[in-house]
Amino acid sequence: MTAGTVLITIGRLPKALDFARAFHARGWRVVVAEPFRSHLTGASNTVARSRVTPAPSAGKAAYLEALLEIVTREGVDLVLPLSEETMHVAHLRDRLPAGVHLYAPPVDQLLALHDKETFATLAAGRGLTVPRTAALGSAAAEALALSNDYVVKPALSCSGRGIAFGAAGTPPRPASADARQIVQQRIRGQHFSTFSIAHAGQVATTVVYRGLVMSGTVAVAFERVEHPAIQAWVEDFVAKTRHTGFISFDFIVDEDGCPQAIECNPRVTSGVHFIETQDLAAATLEPTAAPPRLRAARWMQQFYPTLTETQSSVFDPVRFGPNLKALTKARDVTWDASDPWPFISMPVTAFQIIAASIRQGRSFGEVSTADISWFEGAT
Repeated sequence: MTAGTVLITIGRLPKALDFARAFHARGWRVVVAEPFRSHLTGASNTVARSRVTPAPSAGKAAYLEALLEIVTREGVDLVLPLSEETMHVAHLRDRLPAGVHLYAPPVDQLLALHDKETFATLAAGRGLTVPRTAALGSAAAEALALSNDYVVKPALSCSGRGIAFGAAGTPPRPASADARQIVQQRIRGQHFSTFSIAHAGQVATTVVYRGLVMSGTVAVAFERVEHPAIQAWVEDFVAKTRHTGFISFDFIVDEDGCPQAIECNPRVTSGVHFIETQDLAAATLEPTAAPPRLRAARWMQQFYPTLTETQSSVFDPVRFGPNLKALTKARDVTWDASDPWPFISMPVTAFQIIAASIRQGRSFGEVSTADISWFEGAT
């Protein structure tokens, strides 16, 4: 596509800042739509305008109408959802004005990947390794729990919300108030995550990474690693599903070295920070573009959450040393000397999330996605 106006439909997360900078560098005018009036990407000198929308959690219809109004008023050429709001924004596909492109797969494909039960069925049906998974309350789930340690979690969730563990032989019970939950075989091993950009079943790039510092179940500092078996799994899945767009996975590599995909996230995850920012726009828009380059840095961090976790672990001899090492060694994902204000102003622009996290006693990751996530019964 030739340069025009891109509408990024989230602004509070560092991944949005990466794409704003990337598209601006390619000559695009960048507009951000965000329920929060103050947000990280809005402080960037690469953003022409920020527009406030209702939160999807308050009603999908109002959210979509607001986006359509922005598309018309701002002369948008490309709508680019990046995070959990993608499942909502995808419903714009048949409503956008002629000539406006939406970078997201069809809704039915997205939801089948986002849903942990249907994703496991989809992957297993294509011969790929996933833990045994069944709907809570089903005979299959009861049988699974008799012979395996297991995890109970919502079929639709993010940021590690609503997870409970059970021992083999104990009956599985609901882990949260969510209407639909799954029972999944608990795999022991190392946890890895991925981020990929794909075009028509071909992977343009995949980043494999693992958490170094955790805020709840969400990594705020991470390390890029090489793992050929995981890379091959991702390429196989993308080829067999003919996927186009962003796609990410969480894996447990078991004792035999076999990667087991525990869930799919059809969106951008923190692995994007290991890709050279200026290459992201071409990797997204041009299927024939050269593969995007990876940054030299293998350790990246979200500085302020990592600082918080390091401070809170001062009296924990197991966590403090590794946390301090990550804090002092890892490169921050937002800092750019030519665009310094997103980093400098983050304590202010993220205040709404920080305050809610403290008030609700929930992790930063949970709070930052609570109003944009797609849960059961979203309307």
